[in-house]
Amino acid sequence: MSRAKLLIDVGSTYFKVSTPSSIEQHFRDFNKDILDDLTHKCGETIHAYKKEDIYICSSANGGLSTLIIGITESFSLKYATNIAFNSGINIIDKVLYQNIQEYSVPSDLIDVVIVVGGIDSSCDIFGEPLFSYLKMLKYSNIVYVGSGKDASKIQEKIPNLVVLPNIIDHRLHIVEENLKEYLTNLYQLDIEGKEDIKNLYTITANQIYSTPYIVNQTLPFIGTKFSVVNPFILIDIGGATTDIHYSKDLVDDNIVTTNEYDRLVFKKLGVFKSKESLIFSAKNNEFVYELLTHLKVTENIFEQQSEKALQVLMQLALFLVLCKISHYKKAYINLKLLSINSIVLTGGITKVLADAQMEDIISFFYKKILNSNHNPSVVMDHNYDIWTLGLTNNKG
Repeated sequence: MSRAKLLIDVGSTYFKVSTPSSIEQHFRDFNKDILDDLTHKCGETIHAYKKEDIYICSSANGGLSTLIIGITESFSLKYATNIAFNSGINIIDKVLYQNIQEYSVPSDLIDVVIVVGGIDSSCDIFGEPLFSYLKMLKYSNIVYVGSGKDASKIQEKIPNLVVLPNIIDHRLHIVEENLKEYLTNLYQLDIEGKEDIKNLYTITANQIYSTPYIVNQTLPFIGTKFSVVNPFILIDIGGATTDIHYSKDLVDDNIVTTNEYDRLVFKKLGVFKSKESLIFSAKNNEFVYELLTHLKVTENIFEQQSEKALQVLMQLALFLVLCKISHYKKAYINLKLLSINSIVLTGGITKVLADAQMEDIISFFYKKILNSNHNPSVVMDHNYDIWTLGLTNNKG
């Protein structure tokens, strides 16, 4: 018989602590260190378990930022974008090398720069324009995943460059594992490097994983706990980010990968830490004012601090993220939303909105954006514990 496990998720706004018999949720005290706050609120539970039986995941670090420099929109930029998104990385910008001198240089520190382009039989792809641009850029890590013939030349010019195998094979298919592992490890190091998170190793002997990674591990097991009909998407709307987890058969794109499920992270669509960027996105969506009218509110709701205002922000986050993965927005990826049978909702949204409020937004989206009466079932993770399936079954 396996021993009981204590599962802990440290979010940007809540702690979730799950035992075999119950799950506790606590709003975080941002004036306290995470460990101090956690032990103050759940210390009796934590001390009842051995370190070996405590498993922790966290989304409190907010993710990493990346800038991608590639040769073509159709292959190098698209492939690197796919891998970065699926590794939980937030893409700040994409630069087409042939126009690199026309791009502005981001002023913020970039966590990782990805340089990609060409198949391994190509050479002399990158030159002085790349090196000049990088000298103006502030970044912590840089990785080259383009033509193998150019690797040594580029490595001589760029200090601390990490060279990995090309992500484009000779058949123009994507080779994702090496870059994905590198980016996932960077994400992991970022979590562990945050002093607040690092302190949690005093209560666990196990690796601390990122919550989006753990939720993705949940998808194959989701039918054991919820009445989900394939194909489905899972939307996790929280305080800092909104994450989409989806099955590969919902993608029209011809990218050939080995993973059954992928995820997207929208860093600027949370309702607490990224509230201002959420409102900015809403004001720039042509259908939002019609949606506000439908909800019987005006844009003055954006200035208010109330339960109703929070509900509207959550509804907007759900609407905007559906827009971002639909044909309405020519974004990174478009999912076959008319083919899905279930939409699973988890995260802070399940504590703020009633089922009918979410169903109303989804129905409005399908009718207004997709001109359809399609009505996928809405599955609510009311207990906010869907992540426990992934943490329990994770073998990584």
